[in-house]
Amino acid sequence: MTTLQRHLGIGVLIIAGFAALPMVITERYLLGEIIIFFIWAMVAMNWNVLMGHAGVFSLAQMLFVACGAYGVAMGVTFGGLPVWAAIPIAAMASAALALVIGMACLRLTGAYVALLTYAIAEMIHVLIITDTECFTLVRNNCQQLFGGSTGFSRFDDFGFRPLLKGNWVLGNYYAVLVAFAITVLGVVIIIHGRLGLAFRAIRDNVGYASSRGIDRKKYQVAAFAVTAFLTGLAGGVYAAHFRFAGPSLFEFSTLMFVLSMIVVGGLGSTWGPLIGTGLMMIVVEFSKEMGDARNLVLGLALILFVVLLPKGLSHAGTMLASRFLGRSRTSAANRK
Repeated sequence: MTTLQRHLGIGVLIIAGFAALPMVITERYLLGEIIIFFIWAMVAMNWNVLMGHAGVFSLAQMLFVACGAYGVAMGVTFGGLPVWAAIPIAAMASAALALVIGMACLRLTGAYVALLTYAIAEMIHVLIITDTECFTLVRNNCQQLFGGSTGFSRFDDFGFRPLLKGNWVLGNYYAVLVAFAITVLGVVIIIHGRLGLAFRAIRDNVGYASSRGIDRKKYQVAAFAVTAFLTGLAGGVYAAHFRFAGPSLFEFSTLMFVLSMIVVGGLGSTWGPLIGTGLMMIVVEFSKEMGDARNLVLGLALILFVVLLPKGLSHAGTMLASRFLGRSRTSAANRK
């Protein structure tokens, strides 16, 4: 069995487990929290591909989430599109935006890419919140083209409310699970396929990769576009589930929250972002009553992991498993 087949098998088991989970967990609040886990895990996994595997330290991932969310909101509100049609269109818009940003940013390297991508995201954020001109009337209320400081809200969702009545959350759960499954399987294929191999070659040694015919700009722009499409998909289902798209998606605290998931789980791993997302969501859940001090808890957790476990929980788990298996094999050999 190849590495790709093994990880695809793990991915299918994870998806199947989540598909069966509503048979055990029926409480609406818990299902809602798992939906949020799906969304942030999708963002974290794609950011991990871009930063951990392709070696592009971009800070524009929340921009692509917002592009997906705003794309759905604008498509439904202004274009009258059904949510199911607006989501893939918004994801493609995120990929198109990533191509433009990638072509501009990847002439640079290292910290300059991070600074420029963050500056672009912040510039778009400022343009959105300063949009005050009335574009059209929605339910007799003035609606700005890009939502202004309040964003978009109360637009159509997945459409399960009239069908499932009180169990509409269950319909949303499986709708978001489909997007999560596409992301998980897509990311695994990227990481453990030829594309992922090219990404890591560029990340580890650009000169050697170039000598083997791997074009850094072409592959890193491809990494930008592919991860932005799947990140935009996460933003689209976010908007469809919450019926909201607003400037809060651009907040620095949200950016650091998702980044902490990757660092805690293990940058450059396959399943680390899922582990990190689950752990950081538990931390947030137990620190909800702390208000703004919750960010201090997240920052402290991030510092501790950077200092004590710089390679994250996934690497630590792999090392512990290797030692345990090594000891088991040694004991078995001594018995013989």
